[in-house]
Amino acid sequence: MITLFWLLFVCVIYAYFLYPLLLIVVGKYRNNEILINDQEYELPSVTLLLPVHNESDVIEAKLSNIESLEYPDNLLKVILVSDGSTDNTVEIIKNYETDLNLKVIVIENQQGKANALNQGMNEVNSSIVVFTDASIMLDKQSIHKIVEPFSDNNVGCVSGEDHIPANQGGEGLYGKYELFLRNKESKIDSIVGASGSFYAQRTQLIKPFEEGLAPDFLSVLNTVNAGYRAITQPRAIGIMSASKSTSNEYNRKVRTLLRGMAALFSNLKLLNAFKYGWFSVFLFSHKLMRWLVPFFLLILLISNYFLIDQFVYKLLFSGQLLFYSLAIVALPQNSKLNNTVIGKIPLFFTIVNLAILKAWFLFFQGKRQEIWNPTKREEN
Repeated sequence: MITLFWLLFVCVIYAYFLYPLLLIVVGKYRNNEILINDQEYELPSVTLLLPVHNESDVIEAKLSNIESLEYPDNLLKVILVSDGSTDNTVEIIKNYETDLNLKVIVIENQQGKANALNQGMNEVNSSIVVFTDASIMLDKQSIHKIVEPFSDNNVGCVSGEDHIPANQGGEGLYGKYELFLRNKESKIDSIVGASGSFYAQRTQLIKPFEEGLAPDFLSVLNTVNAGYRAITQPRAIGIMSASKSTSNEYNRKVRTLLRGMAALFSNLKLLNAFKYGWFSVFLFSHKLMRWLVPFFLLILLISNYFLIDQFVYKLLFSGQLLFYSLAIVALPQNSKLNNTVIGKIPLFFTIVNLAILKAWFLFFQGKRQEIWNPTKREEN
């Protein structure tokens, strides 16, 4: 029982602490950071592809944001796909048709995000496609910045960085942690996940999207499988707010995780480190190990209970109970702990791991997330 306890303890610590340390150490000896020469790089043609569903509360701000982007008009095309919107999203969009180089595709009955993306891809004739969501507001130089790494012919996919203010709950803190990992992975080899709200890919590498598979994750996997690198561009910035409620964040996580699991299990060959090197290590550590943490935690708590007669294990058991108690106390929106680090971190960590458990349950039931409902976020 003692061996089991410490084995599980090390697995949890590895997933969240030792893996980042591994990236830091490896990064000191292996640096494949892309060097960009702004003077010699010829700007590519770009399509900005934006799928939407009932986004009337943010679509006008998003279109104004697109209008402010600094990229040559003759090289930028915007394709907006409304996937069965039942509010006035389409009416708002049509007010901008003449002001933007905008192609609007209206799908009457909602068929899912993958179908919306595929419909949009049918109209693409540029060398680069930038995928974005309605909820993220892009820096005016963000298109310039996100296409710069494509000056290296080995780069096939580039992720932007979505910044959530750290004062907007645990999601903002967790976002900073994820960006740290992504930057380290990018400098060594390839990232294992792009920002679903803002990323770019070479058109030649884009395969038809499949319902139930995370589009952004699948784009990275397809890129690496084709022999190209997927990297992050810290200077391509988008700002987004945290989810409006804990339940919204939980449901979003379940959807994202379920799609991610389906995408990974469709590409298990990428876990072959003999062929894919460090990327396989990253994929195993950053994704699969993280997704196994809830099971580690559950068995850890149970095994800890059977060792409780020893002082050190009694202390560790009490620590676990305190951590989860803080999460419960911080759960109500009006909780004072909700706005403090000692409340935000336990709450978000617990929500994430409960979402992983729910996603595994749905995955093994054979269920897939096909219909798409964008997460409602706080107003900026």
